Amino acid sequence: MKNSEEKLETAMKYAMEHRPKIGGFPFLAECLRQAGVIKNIWSLPSAQSIYVMDDVTLVKQGSPLTMAEIPPFNEEALIKALRIDQAGNSTFFEFLEATCKAGVIGYEVDFLARTVSYFGARNERYTESYPAIDSKTIPLN
Repeated sequence: MKNSEEKLETAMKYAMEHRPKIGGFPFLAECLRQAGVIKNIWSLPSAQSIYVMDDVTLVKQGSPLTMAEIPPFNEEALIKALRIDQAGNSTFFEFLEATCKAGVIGYEVDFLARTVSYFGARNERYTESYPAIDSKTIPLN
């Protein structure tokens, strides 16, 4: 039986190898949910991702930004970045860059409620639901 970290890694790898170009995020989210992830909290400037799971909380640290000015929160620019990504017309890193330019400093995915909330530095917030998808059980063991 795999531990939680191995389940998370397996789910992420499976999602990246099998995700569709359009609707990729809901597919990834379902894979992570099936691996036991309840919530994912991203901090964009620090490139830190926290995975709250059924039995443990894991952190993954990327390369943080150096000192940089954060633009004001721009909901219209954020929604544009979301729609481009949802149409399959951006990579994950292009999406992150666009959200940063829209003044987003972090986001939280609730895998049970199927929502993503994006946050600005001055307590701005934009929340969007994503659809449930039919998916096969991912091979976690």
